[in-house]
Amino acid sequence: MIGFRRTDTGILANWWWTVDRWLLFGLLALIGLGYIMAFASSPAIAHRLDMATYHFAYRQIIFLSAAFVIALCLSLCAPLLLRRLAFLLGIIALIGMVATILTGDIINGARRWLYISGFSIQPSEFLKPCFVVAIAWCFTMQNTRFNMQGHIWAFALLAIVVGLLALQPDIGQSVLLALVWAGLFFLSGGSYAIMALLALAGLIIGLATYHHFDHVKSRVDRFLDPSSGDTYQADRALEAVQNGGFWGVGLGDGQVKHRLPDAHTDYVFAVATEEGGMLIGLLIIALFALLVLRVLYNLQSENRHWIQLSAAGLAGLLAVQSIINFAVNLNLVPSKGMTLPFISYGGSSLLGLS
Repeated sequence: MIGFRRTDTGILANWWWTVDRWLLFGLLALIGLGYIMAFASSPAIAHRLDMATYHFAYRQIIFLSAAFVIALCLSLCAPLLLRRLAFLLGIIALIGMVATILTGDIINGARRWLYISGFSIQPSEFLKPCFVVAIAWCFTMQNTRFNMQGHIWAFALLAIVVGLLALQPDIGQSVLLALVWAGLFFLSGGSYAIMALLALAGLIIGLATYHHFDHVKSRVDRFLDPSSGDTYQADRALEAVQNGGFWGVGLGDGQVKHRLPDAHTDYVFAVATEEGGMLIGLLIIALFALLVLRVLYNLQSENRHWIQLSAAGLAGLLAVQSIINFAVNLNLVPSKGMTLPFISYGGSSLLGLS
């Protein structure tokens, strides 16, 4: 197939005969849906901003193509090289987050973006996968050295990263990474007593966050009691889902996206279900489930503990972020500006996930 014989010993040939075809199919299918949704969801916002109709769509094509190339190149690398690259990029991303807090522009009450040579970059998106790999290595170190060094580093990294995210502030990403960290702690054999203490600490921090950050309190209050404030985006997202029914109104024919401010980013799933119906919505969910489950299935034959933890953590990161986005679009949790991987518009998110 594609010109490779099983007797070939080249890097590409070896990759082709060892790659998980289901994972590859799932990734390509999501990227393909990302192409489609870029053209379906972004023209509305482009018109509102007086830009060319397909300004965001063309940019998204570049981002998606670059993400696939990066994913392909990384899949050819040895695990040790990947770990070193993750550590290096993680340090750069941490520096970028500090620079963002100090010099970034305030947009919607938060500093999350750096502007370099006309391009906007969100360092936290690049930090997320690096954080997962680093934490997995810390917990692996804990299990091999029989001391507290691994846990100390893991706790320290969690505190640093969550602290920087809270300063932006980006509470949603903080919760996302804390959940993934807890999952890795559990998978690495963490004490149930410590997990219970961490859950209690998380509850206390959550209550403190609710009372300290006005925008968090507002979103939670509006979710619990819609009459207490503006629920425009959540209402429009539900309207889009309801309009779509099972078959959808047709690609490009959705109307709610013209009234939904974040139709091409946070609420792209609502646009997809209006135009493609429940059928497309279930397909998107199934593709994410396929990626996560195939990763976990393949880990059964992996005997290197840090690779097991790293891959499980990255799969968990993809799963939790996707679930949060689905839940927000269906008004099952308070609104949160979190993208749907490979489907939502955004270069930093796409390149970081790749």
